[in-house]
Amino acid sequence: MRFKYFKYFLLLGLLTSVLSCKSDDNDGDANDPLAENRKGLGESAEDILSSDTYKSLTIEMVFEPSIRPTEIAVQRFKDFINERVDKPGGVTFIETVVEPQPGAPYSIQEIREIETDIRTAYTEGDNLAVFVYFPSGRSSNDTQTTVTLGTAYQNTSVVVYESTLRLLTESNQDLLPILESTTLHHEFGHILGLTNVSDDDIHQEHEDTENAKHCMVEDCLMYFDATSVTETQFRQLMTRMERQAEVPVLDPLCLEDLAAKGGN
Repeated sequence: MRFKYFKYFLLLGLLTSVLSCKSDDNDGDANDPLAENRKGLGESAEDILSSDTYKSLTIEMVFEPSIRPTEIAVQRFKDFINERVDKPGGVTFIETVVEPQPGAPYSIQEIREIETDIRTAYTEGDNLAVFVYFPSGRSSNDTQTTVTLGTAYQNTSVVVYESTLRLLTESNQDLLPILESTTLHHEFGHILGLTNVSDDDIHQEHEDTENAKHCMVEDCLMYFDATSVTETQFRQLMTRMERQAEVPVLDPLCLEDLAAKGGN
């Protein structure tokens, strides 16, 4: 699945590239001692949202010293998680700083291998753990017209290409926290099973039939947006984002789907 935020292609002053995010599955391995963290996308949605099995949640945010996400985006992410999950034992956020990882641009398989090397928090007892990685390298899926912002690739694993977000907002750094938050929240939405990732949403009719696993409601966080713009239109879009200074939120049907899985 690919979430195209906006497009621009830079050629002789004309900006028309594509922003996208992608969600990939992995089936996990029953013989793996860490199998609880290596299941398919969306398989742990109820475990993350509800307190039925896991009473607490740990989210490990991993980044290199020079590539930490903005404090604004980190706080918004914490608020987003705390508002959605039912964890009487609380939600703990830990930050792990790592050295730059070789091999960029990265395929998802390479991201999985890096995760194996650098992840420190795993599900144990009644505490469930989620891994969020911010590499300095870009995705190997990038082309001259498309870049990947982030990917939810396992049941408790997300990658956000922080250096790509910074490149796209370098002419207006005030927009970086908004783009960071939008990407983080959107990809975590896939971890939570949106939209209809496991064909179990109670409101399946609001899944976008042309862009599977995304919401058809245009203002929703989980909407798949593919907008071609000229340089002037792109600048207008940035101006509007800066003026509104808002991150998209989940529409009522997506919120009901999460509540049906045990979330708040």
